[in-house]
Amino acid sequence: MKKENTIGCCGIDCGLCPRFHTNGKSACPGCCGKDFKDKHPSCGVVTCCVTKRGLETCADCKEFPCDRLTTESAGYDSFVTHRRMFPNLEDIKTNGITLFINQQRIRMDILADFFKRYDDGRSKGYYCLSCALLPIDELRDCHGYMDSLDDLVDIKEKCKLFKERIELIADGLKIDIKLKNKKHYA
Repeated sequence: MKKENTIGCCGIDCGLCPRFHTNGKSACPGCCGKDFKDKHPSCGVVTCCVTKRGLETCADCKEFPCDRLTTESAGYDSFVTHRRMFPNLEDIKTNGITLFINQQRIRMDILADFFKRYDDGRSKGYYCLSCALLPIDELRDCHGYMDSLDDLVDIKEKCKLFKERIELIADGLKIDIKLKNKKHYA
């Protein structure tokens, strides 16, 4: 049985996905979370990794990387950040799941604060991608920058300035924090 639902067997950042933080029918419980099979009934990676092999992630498998995980499966979804699949699995393989989960919890805490303080009703996916893609130190920098905007009253102005800061950092690191769709991955 899988212990951590915030990281997918395949390396997807479930805990940093907008659907993980959604209330309602479209909410996802994360990898192998409660009612996961109702949302993702035919996930072959879960079947292989958890059901057949009893592993937490594919990084724990002797056959990693295998044909089931392909570079084609990374990046196909505009909603969930698949771009970190392989780097996440490599990080888990190199440093262990415990360190990875601890780092991810820091990211999730920062994300929760982004939602709490800068929810303009339109930025959930953007904040999720930012928290998944930016290096942790730069993410902390963005988080600290929020305090300098506390005196502003208009949430739209706060969000605009906050997103400009995130973009400045992301651009400097050549990280694209934009939602993708299938046609970009031909």
